[in-house]
Order: sequence, then C-alpha cells, then structure tokens
Amino acid sequence: MMDYAVETFGLTKAFGDLRAVDNVDLRVERGAFYGFLGPNGAGKSTTIKILTGLMGPTSGAARLLGYDLHRDGLAVKQKVGVVPEELCLFENLTAREYLTFIGRMYRMPKKVISDRSEELLSLMRLDEAEKTLVVEFSHGMKKKLALAAALIHDPELLFLDEPFEGIDAIASRTIRNVLGRLVRRESTIFLTSHILEIVEKLCSHVGIIHQGKLIKQGPLAEVAAGNSLEHAFIEVVGEPEEVTTGLSWLDGEA
Repeated sequence: MMDYAVETFGLTKAFGDLRAVDNVDLRVERGAFYGFLGPNGAGKSTTIKILTGLMGPTSGAARLLGYDLHRDGLAVKQKVGVVPEELCLFENLTAREYLTFIGRMYRMPKKVISDRSEELLSLMRLDEAEKTLVVEFSHGMKKKLALAAALIHDPELLFLDEPFEGIDAIASRTIRNVLGRLVRRESTIFLTSHILEIVEKLCSHVGIIHQGKLIKQGPLAEVAAGNSLEHAFIEVVGEPEEVTTGLSWLDGEA
C-alpha cells in the first residue's frame, strides 16, 4: 500500500450555498513536494486551513501522517509545520524571542531551542537583525521568520500557503534553498502558489483545484504530459476571457 502523508476523503467545506471545497480526495505521498494549484478563489487556502486545523470541514475526513485529523488533532500538530498566507507573528518580540516562544510551545528542551534558533536565524540571514523587533522587519524577513518557526520542531510535514507572495529575489532564493534541503531529507512539503514557474522547478507532484473540485493530481511529469505546467494548468481551468473593450490607447487608438 502507498504510504501517504496527506489523505482526504470527500473533503467538503460549504459557506451557505457556496462549496469552497467540494468532495476533494487528495493523495500526497510521504517525501513528496506537492504543489497545490488553482486560480484565485479555487479553494486552495480553505483546504490548507482545514488540513492545519484552523477550520473544520462541512463533511468528509482527512488523515495526516497516518493520524485522523479530527480525532488525533493534537498529535498531528506536533508533527506538522505551517506557514500561512496571512502571517500571525508576535511583532513586539525579537526573532530569537519569537523562536524561543514557539519552541516552548512544543515543549522542546531549552538547549535544543537555543541551538536550533541559532542555526535557523543564521540560515535565514536574520542573525544580523538580532536586536530588531519583528514589527520593524520587512515582509520578506517576516516570511523567513515564519518559516524558521515552522521548522524549529523538525516537522515531518510542512504546509506553505503562498510563501513567495510579495517577497524579493533574495528572500525567495533563501526560502527555495531551505525547501530544497528539506526535500533531500525526505520531508513532505505541501505548497500553494500561483507562481507556476516556481512550482515547476520545485515540485515533484501537483494537484489542480478549480471551483472547489480537484481536477487533476499526480507526478508533475504525468500531469504536464510533455507540455509546460502552464499549458496543463490553462487546459484545466480554461483560458481567461479576452478583453475586447476599453484601454483603446494600448492599440494606438485616440
């Protein structure tokens, strides 16, 4: 039997008459770098919120790392790291103080917290801002700190919701390098991103969700079927409607 890090069974989330997630059956193999794709409003972030325990499903079930998400939620949280799209950091702390707080939440030994904080701050190039409060960090620095906090307890499964949104090239390179190291040690990564070029470079597997429904999933090469990921994505979600009115000045019209 295939060993899955993430399995969902008819996962559904309804908001009134709207089904943001509609009967989704995800299968993410352990050790995979899984890119979860879809246009805005497709259900990506809602799915991640359900899988990370921030939101309950309307129906369906999920298993993470062999644990039932509903019944064994606390055990799941001990083994999972999360970088949400909307960062929720304690901004009146320094980066080291924040990592220490997170480590204590996981009941890690003080020496382990200290050693890992030192390594993570250096790796993320945040050690130079040792005395700076998080509130003064740039958006990219906050993203890197959120990733460090998600990694400090050495999770088996890492969820990343749009980690490359709004960051500069240097922060992006740092995060990509860290993710590459995680993949080499066979951690499982579940990533949402609208930047298809990054997904194509990083991910081994992809799933495409559209209007709440999982349309395709599998190894990247299989889903792309010899074409670019962009081609496969557009084939699933459809071409955007051509703009035929307005902006006449772009066509040289007066």
